[in-house]
Amino acid sequence: MKHASTREVFDYWNTRRGHRIAPERGDIEPGSIRRALADSFILAFDPLAGHPFRLAGTRVCALFCRELKGEPFARFWDIDSKPSFQDLISIVADEAIGLVAGITAHTANGLSCDLEMLLLPLAQGGQLHARTLGVLAPITAPYWLGAHQVERLSLNTLRHLEDAFDTAAVPRLVAFPSTEASRRKFAVYQGGRA
Repeated sequence: MKHASTREVFDYWNTRRGHRIAPERGDIEPGSIRRALADSFILAFDPLAGHPFRLAGTRVCALFCRELKGEPFARFWDIDSKPSFQDLISIVADEAIGLVAGITAHTANGLSCDLEMLLLPLAQGGQLHARTLGVLAPITAPYWLGAHQVERLSLNTLRHLEDAFDTAAVPRLVAFPSTEASRRKFAVYQGGRA
């Protein structure tokens, strides 16, 4: 993960989920990720509606030069990337894994910038096919941010975060009992080969 917002949201999400597959939507406190809030968003899991934005941070809205609440995120992907985006959202919900993607944003007048996107599952009432927490952050903020509207997004690279999820299930180390305590519980039984 290259962007500080991506790392902050992932670390917070991972902490809030604990040993669960995903945290509940109500477990996410916006004030706890205030530095990354402008680059964050929440999508509704609704394939027929194009996965509309439920919430979008100010820098995410600035990329598209408008408020995004209610707009389908699928609308902004180019023809080659739209099916992949739809698949990615389904994978996040179906398999309860996160992903980080490298994206290029393009404006109508030929400007572009590289973005990093994070998608993480959120449960709602125990169901994973409800919400997706995400980050959409420019690797380097372009001079035209907020002045020129992003028209389309292209998917470049992709990394599933399966390994990161497995680390939460690793058992914690516990102190080994002292030698005296282990000797007191030691018993010798007679036996052997007959």
